[in-house]
Formats: sequence, C-alpha cells, structure tokens
Amino acid sequence: MKKRLATIALGAVMAAGPAMADLVMPLLSYRTGPYAANGIPFADGMTDYFTLLNERDGGIGGVPVRVLECETGYNTEKGVECYESTKGEGALVYQPLSTGITYQLIPKGTADGVPIHSMGYGRTSAKNGKVFSHIFNYPANYWDGASIAINHILDVNGGDIKGKKIALVYHNSAYGKEPIRTLEELAKIHGYEFSALPVDHPGQEQKSQWLQIRRERPDYVLMWGWGVMNQVAIQEAANIRFPMENFIGIWWSGSENDVLPVGDGAHGYKALALANPGAAYPIYDDLKTHVYDAGKSAGAGDQTGTVLYNRGMYAALLAAEAVKKAQEIHGEADITPAMMRDGMEALSLSEEDMAALGLPDFGPAFTVTCDNHGGGGLGKVQQWDAKAKTWSVITDWIESDKSVIDQLVAEDSAAYASENNIEERCN
Repeated sequence: MKKRLATIALGAVMAAGPAMADLVMPLLSYRTGPYAANGIPFADGMTDYFTLLNERDGGIGGVPVRVLECETGYNTEKGVECYESTKGEGALVYQPLSTGITYQLIPKGTADGVPIHSMGYGRTSAKNGKVFSHIFNYPANYWDGASIAINHILDVNGGDIKGKKIALVYHNSAYGKEPIRTLEELAKIHGYEFSALPVDHPGQEQKSQWLQIRRERPDYVLMWGWGVMNQVAIQEAANIRFPMENFIGIWWSGSENDVLPVGDGAHGYKALALANPGAAYPIYDDLKTHVYDAGKSAGAGDQTGTVLYNRGMYAALLAAEAVKKAQEIHGEADITPAMMRDGMEALSLSEEDMAALGLPDFGPAFTVTCDNHGGGGLGKVQQWDAKAKTWSVITDWIESDKSVIDQLVAEDSAAYASENNIEERCN
C-alpha cells in the first residue's frame, strides 16, 4: 500500500510539474480572405514538414516542435496582433508571409530580440545584417528577383535590350512597390524603357492596365502580384493575345493557382522560382509514411508537390536547420530566440546538405553571415505547360547583378540606420 501511495504521489508531482519543453514556431497564416488560395498550401507545407520532424525524428535535437498558428487574413493589423499574442509563448522566429506585416514587425522583433525571416519578400535592405540584426530574407530578395528577370530577358535577347519596352504590373502595396527602384536603375544601365502599372487590392479589376499595355505594346511585362490578382492578370494578358513567353512573374506570381483557372491561355507563361516545383523528391516518401498515411496532414492533402506547398515546406526546413545550428553553437537543445538568431546568422546549406535532407537539387546552396542576411540571391525561371498542367524549370540558377543590388541595399539600410539611430555591427 505504501509503495502504491508513493507511486500515486510521484505521478501527481510529475503532472503538476512544468510541461515538456518545445520549440515554438509561430505560423502567421491566412486560410481565409482574398489571398487564402495562396496562403493555404504554404501553411500546409510548413506544418507538414514540422509534423514530419516530430513523427520521424522526435523533433529537432530531441525537442518537439510546436506550430502556433494564428490567422491574419493577410491583414497587417491582424498580423501584428498575432505577433503580440504569441511572442510570449517562446516563439523562436516569425515568418509573416506578408511584406506589410514584415515592415511592422521589423522594429518590434528587433526590440524584443525575436528574429524575423521574410523568405524572398519583406524589406529588401534587411539583407544588410550590419543594420538589421534580427531580420533575415535569405535565400533571395525582391531586388534580386527584379535583376534575375532582367538577366533572363537579356539572355534571350543576346545580351542587348536597348530600346525595348518593359512594363511592371504590380500589387499597389509595399510588396508590389519593392522592385520599382531596382528596375529603374537597371533601365539606366541596359537602356530599356520602363513603365509601372499599379493594381489595387485585391486585384480583380485590371481592364484599364491591360488596355494601356495593348496600346503601348511593351516587349515584356513583369508582374509582382499575389492571390487573385495573378490569375486575373494572366487572363487579361491572354485576352489581348500578349505573348506569354514574354510575361514573367516574381516567385509569388508563379503557382498552380495562378495559371490553372486560365486554361490553355496561360500556356508559356513564365515565373521566377526560389526552389524547384514537383514531388519527385525522397522527402515525399517520408511524408507519405509519417504524415499523410498516418492521417496527420495539415490540410486536405490536395496541395502536395505544388509550388506553394513546397515553398512552405522549404521555409520550415530553413527554420529547422537554423535550430540545429543554434543547438550546435550553444550546446543547448531547448534554445531561446536569441540562440535562434545566432543559428540563423550562421546558417549554411550546401547541395550535399539538401540531398541529405531528401531534397536534392531543390534549392540553391547559400551561406548567411553577420553582414549578409540575404543569402546568394539566386533564382530560376519556370514555365507553365497548360497541356501537361505542370511547371518546367527552363534555366539554371541565375545570379542577380550584385553591383547594382548591393549599392541599393547599402543606401537604403544606411538611411534606415540614420533614421532609427542604429549603430552598425559586424566590425
């Protein structure tokens, strides 16, 4: 009886003790609202990857991952509310999936000591780690994307685009405005004529913009769109018979959701890619065993292998690898946000690393340093095949023009440092 009572008492103590430590990963998602079609696959991919790590590996370094999802509806105010309501849970890193939310969280995350990762979006000059200590945008940023698109156009024109007309159709927000200055600077260098056409949220009405394109007949159209704006733009381009091979979207304008509704009219449309599309990777075997077949998928299971599902998975992978690096640096499995920041700043991924993670030839090799929080700035071009209903990667990794990008980053980050009395680090 004494032994039984002792066992009961011990069980009661354990039950009353602190909960098992975990690695908290906030997910500022939007499964509702006008951008839900794009937010859902990203959120599913991110969540499924962390579920895989928990089910297959017992977490990261023996510590389970807890995904803390908060619905923003792609609304900046709600995104800030999500941050404020979750940061006290031990959140290690925020991935806002919104340039507007990112801009608001830059000073907050820095003051609170919580890193922000805006993968391929957000404030481009946050690449400068000397000024933005807690903000990361690897493996590439919007100014890289603008330069990569121009480099691709140069390539298909034998290196000479002097006198060409290039138009930008952009979401009339902080996101859509990001590439304008870069495209203006590149126009001075390469001699093309640049024009910019804003599209107001959410982007369903674009008749006037495409009437202007039909009238002015640009040689190429670039697009910085999101959500329904993308498919409307591609449909309008098809309606005026604009040559689709000359229509190039940023990596947020190149998902299946953007082209499938247009049918055959979308054939030949191009978009940049941060990583390769498709499910022909070993990691999908593990996902099937430990997540899908186990009934632990985040969503309906109909997004696997799509561009945005893969990107969400990639975002989770980058966070997980930074956790491993932080654990290695500090010798602690249950890391803090400050340790996570150190892991992100020391992150390095090679082709061999990606292959070992079950994603060979998926994303670019890159290294993060104290003064470079943006990675290598590489991207590919993918093209839509309407008959096969699939994206095909048609280039190797294309590098952005660092002589232009780095100067713009230095100027913008220096202005931000001056405005906010920030002393540069990394000396």
